[in-house]
Amino acid sequence: MANFYTDNKDLKFHLEHPLMKKIVDLKERGFEDKDKYDYAPIDFEDAMDSYDKVLEIVGEICGDIIGPNAESVDHEGPSVVDGRVKYARGTSENLEALKNAGLMGITLPREYEGLNFSLVPYIMAADIVSRADAGFVNIWGLQDCAETIHEFADEAQKAHYLTRVSKGETMAMDLTEPDAGSDLQAVQLKATFNEKDGKWYLNGVKRFITNGDGDIALVLARSEEGTNDGRGLSMFIYDRNKPGLTVRRIENKLGIKGSPTCELVFKNAPAELCGSRRLGLIKYVMSLMNGARLGIIAQSVGVSEAAYREALSYAHERKQFGKAIIEFPAVYEMLALMKAKLDASRSMLYETARFVDIYKSLTHISKSRKLTDEEKEELKHYNKIADVYTPLGKGLASEFCNQLAYDAIQIHGGSGFMKDYPVERIYRDARITSIYEGTTQLQVVAAIRGVTTGTYLKQIREYESQQIKPEFFGLRRTLIGMTEDYEKAVNSVVDAKDNEYLDFHARRLVEMAGNIVMGYLLINDTNRDESYRKSAEVFIKWGRSANKANAEFIANSSLDDLGNYKQQ
Repeated sequence: MANFYTDNKDLKFHLEHPLMKKIVDLKERGFEDKDKYDYAPIDFEDAMDSYDKVLEIVGEICGDIIGPNAESVDHEGPSVVDGRVKYARGTSENLEALKNAGLMGITLPREYEGLNFSLVPYIMAADIVSRADAGFVNIWGLQDCAETIHEFADEAQKAHYLTRVSKGETMAMDLTEPDAGSDLQAVQLKATFNEKDGKWYLNGVKRFITNGDGDIALVLARSEEGTNDGRGLSMFIYDRNKPGLTVRRIENKLGIKGSPTCELVFKNAPAELCGSRRLGLIKYVMSLMNGARLGIIAQSVGVSEAAYREALSYAHERKQFGKAIIEFPAVYEMLALMKAKLDASRSMLYETARFVDIYKSLTHISKSRKLTDEEKEELKHYNKIADVYTPLGKGLASEFCNQLAYDAIQIHGGSGFMKDYPVERIYRDARITSIYEGTTQLQVVAAIRGVTTGTYLKQIREYESQQIKPEFFGLRRTLIGMTEDYEKAVNSVVDAKDNEYLDFHARRLVEMAGNIVMGYLLINDTNRDESYRKSAEVFIKWGRSANKANAEFIANSSLDDLGNYKQQ
């Protein structure tokens, strides 16, 4: 029997990070639930044991059911029958297995029949599921939408909908429209309030909606007549048990074929306002998207894990010129860099998840009691870092995911181009990670704030000051040199005082910051476990070269050069 948790020591390593003590204490609030629920932990060790055991169940289901079903799901895909989505046979089996194991509503409070887990083990489960089938995680992982209901809905809505999610119902977030892709301010789906029955009704079309026929949907709609910007949009909850929604079609996609990407038609569909009017885009979607983007980092890491494992296995098995191809420098160099980028992405994923965990827990605590001054500062600090780490992680991890999938095909040679091997599917599945929930280019737009405000540099200095073993001083010196190049590049671009010039170099500056941050995270990992030393050395050496190239490009460019790149 395969187990995608126990066969990967990196997962347990990140689960046991020192900051988990603080995270669990905040999430459990002094373990106040131990006298109310027989499955609530009594202390930190008990909570961590629960995390470990549940992840082992996730790993077993992924190894024995979801992973083996991936190929058939990819071939069969979902279909539309009488305006409803019918999942592929394997997808239905996957969902049933996870529901029966109680793996829905993982992060939701116990009062809503959830497990009240911190974000880290939930994201770890998403990492594991993504390795098994990147398309399926888009169905199971959308339970994260429940966090938006938990955070912003009223008590009656939370009691009704969150309990349903914990019992196994699926979710969707209906944001995009045919004429409103990344520009969500252009959303036109109309929400009208009927004074006679006191209900809201939705009318319009949504497109590219992941798991669009989910049981419970969060729908962004225009509630204020006469508006054309984000201030006229509100968030609504739509219950699929109610009439008014038809699935017009399922998109025929390159990859993640098991995940139904739907075009939806709302016609007088009754819905409930979630939170306050006018805050749908300004507040609620921003929170929703940050959670979704963290999920895509997990998906990217899981797909990267699958790609690396397939490439490594094939390189050991494939013989050419009398020896396994892994013995050739051209191949083992590729594999070493693949592993380094995988380890760096995973470190970035869990560092970001820990920061989000802390500020989210403090936010929920603030609704039941007044925070201390120290807690307020912590909430502000971790929120600020998480807000710039999320786009940084999504941008870099998804690009690395695509690179690993590409290299996995390359190592397989002609065989990798055939459907006989999983890398063909993995390669197709990887491509979407750098597109949805905001393209890499949009992640750069969000992440550049961390460059210009000095947030990345401040956090880099924090990593730089941490105690490490003397044998890793050399690696840190390399990162210090990279930081000097980064500062110089940032200053030269910012000093030009031209927004277009800043936008032009934003990707280079963000990549430079990301390579330094990931380098420090790998040093910290190596400081705890020397098995990460190889990845740290390979990644930092590669990162230095990449940063040098970006720094040189910036140093040799000027405002006058922009004209050479503009469309004629």
